[in-house]
Amino acid sequence: MPKLVTVPVNKELQGRVFPPTTPYLVGREKVREFSRAVFAQSPLNHDPEAARAAGYTDVVAPPTFAVVIQEAGLALLLAAPDTGIDFSRIVHGEQKFTYTRQIVAGDELTAILTVTSIKSLGGNDMITAETAISDSTGNHVVTATSVLVMRGTE
Repeated sequence: MPKLVTVPVNKELQGRVFPPTTPYLVGREKVREFSRAVFAQSPLNHDPEAARAAGYTDVVAPPTFAVVIQEAGLALLLAAPDTGIDFSRIVHGEQKFTYTRQIVAGDELTAILTVTSIKSLGGNDMITAETAISDSTGNHVVTATSVLVMRGTE
């Protein structure tokens, strides 16, 4: 069996903070579309009246909706020329979310991505990126953490 050889990611990438993304205005229909795509059945995800009755200002996004905002930060990371990251060799290894509050339609959200860890394991590089997502007042909403695995070559 051939041994994998790590294609090195720039280790100086660890600790890098990327610039804030363009603010993303969360739309009601986007929340509804995403909810249908992930089979979120709660009335809070579809019906503004049900959401308001529960104390929200509009429909509530499912927890995984944060990837929509996170994607802009990940795009900055993957497009940076000095990272050593080869997108064609990337697989998504892990995802988690840590919420301060729910995302609701009408939120204007900005993401700031930080590369928190780079590790080599079994010929693969594992890049951990934390994306802090805040609302228009600067208050934290959610942190989305992704582990990207860049597969080594044979």
